[in-house]
Amino acid sequence: MFGYQDIGIDLGTASVLVYIKGKGIVLREPSVVAIDRNNGRILDVGDEARKMLGRTPGNIVAIRPLREGVISDYDVTERMLRYFLRKVVGKRMFFKPRVVVCVPSGVTEVEKRSVIDATIDAGARYTQLIEEPIAAAIGAGLDISRPYGSMVVDIGGGTTDIAVISLGSAVVSDSIKIGGDKFDEAIIRYMRKKHNLLIGERTAEELKINIGGAYPRKETLYMEVTGRNLVSGLPKTTRVSSEEMIEAMEEPVLSILETVHAVLERTPPELAADIYDRGIVMTGGGALLHGLDRLIRENVKVPCSVAEDAISCVAIGTGRALENIDAMSNAIFDYKRGSSYMKNM
Repeated sequence: MFGYQDIGIDLGTASVLVYIKGKGIVLREPSVVAIDRNNGRILDVGDEARKMLGRTPGNIVAIRPLREGVISDYDVTERMLRYFLRKVVGKRMFFKPRVVVCVPSGVTEVEKRSVIDATIDAGARYTQLIEEPIAAAIGAGLDISRPYGSMVVDIGGGTTDIAVISLGSAVVSDSIKIGGDKFDEAIIRYMRKKHNLLIGERTAEELKINIGGAYPRKETLYMEVTGRNLVSGLPKTTRVSSEEMIEAMEEPVLSILETVHAVLERTPPELAADIYDRGIVMTGGGALLHGLDRLIRENVKVPCSVAEDAISCVAIGTGRALENIDAMSNAIFDYKRGSSYMKNM
């Protein structure tokens, strides 16, 4: 429709990606908002706000308004969405855009409603929802419209969504509240218990990215990490190995592995045979954890690979769903304030 823009949003726990129809991904920023406590004014959003995590004075707070894949602070989420929409569309949104937002497969109707309302309040004309594993499969280049089984494991910041997809819909799916954030928390706990060292979220994330893993490497990596010694209360630097990181992240990694196994157990035999032939595709930032694909492959005895540009798969899939919205009627749910129904096109 002339004047209108179709926008896809990957509203993630760790980051927000925005896709504009015909342009591709135009924004990729952390879902962090810095607010002045005294007057409630937003100081920064995205990259600049993320730099403030753990480093703010008393009157400023850096908030991550999404936790475990759902909105934990509605007001801040709505203001963050408004900021991002204005950044990509322009401050004068004369024509309100139509927006498709990704949600985890396990969210409740109440949680869906909060996403819809926040997006509409931020300036959308109306909002449609698509489940993350469906969008991830499309973004990974899988043809989900055919009567063949495809299995996707999407590991985001707050949730891991696992689905077996056929004919454009999820046949079997599960969603657990384990993702990149849980990896970081596990590393923080490990450093506290093993080294008596208190580190922050950003340091834990750096450890995860640089030397983290789920499977032993050919050559052990090391990293110097600085935190606060819990015994002396003074700053301290410790050398940490990649082997230690495997131990640190063992619990959340095993939870993901068990869920993959459970979904495969519930998969109809014909689709299970397809998955054995075609393999499992991993998407999301968590899929980049070293050796996780190999660990899954060796434990469930099914081929497993990481999608190209795994971090962007959900946003790309949302965009492709926008561009082929007629063909995606089974996967996209259309919601307007006050009502909900599956879109029939």
